[in-house]
Amino acid sequence: MEVAFGVVAVALVILVFRLIAGSMDTERIEEYVRGRGWKLEDRSWDPFGPGWFGEKDSRIYRIVYRDQHGDLHMAHTKTSMLSGVYLTNDEIIERAEESSPGSPADPQETQESLREEVERLRDRVQELERGE
Repeated sequence: MEVAFGVVAVALVILVFRLIAGSMDTERIEEYVRGRGWKLEDRSWDPFGPGWFGEKDSRIYRIVYRDQHGDLHMAHTKTSMLSGVYLTNDEIIERAEESSPGSPADPQETQESLREEVERLRDRVQELERGE
């Protein structure tokens, strides 16, 4: 009887830790997506996603998100409590509808978008140089 209780207790502890880790993963992934100006459409745990073999600490999720241009992407993410979020197999599954096909993008909007991306990359390089 005591052995059965011990097994059940260990199983419950493992389940609770997995649920907590999953909740923290969700927040981490959502922050990563929002930080790039994207909108998360769907997230689901994919334990046998790309890179699962031999992985001990990270968990893998399949995400669907819409980028700042309106394109719909599907990708896999790998994350853990001690690492960031890493995107793999990112592919566009649906292109955004253009308001007038064939017309060039607004040069002012494109220039501003490029400035924002350069600034974001500069900030990231500085973080990496400081060891963050």
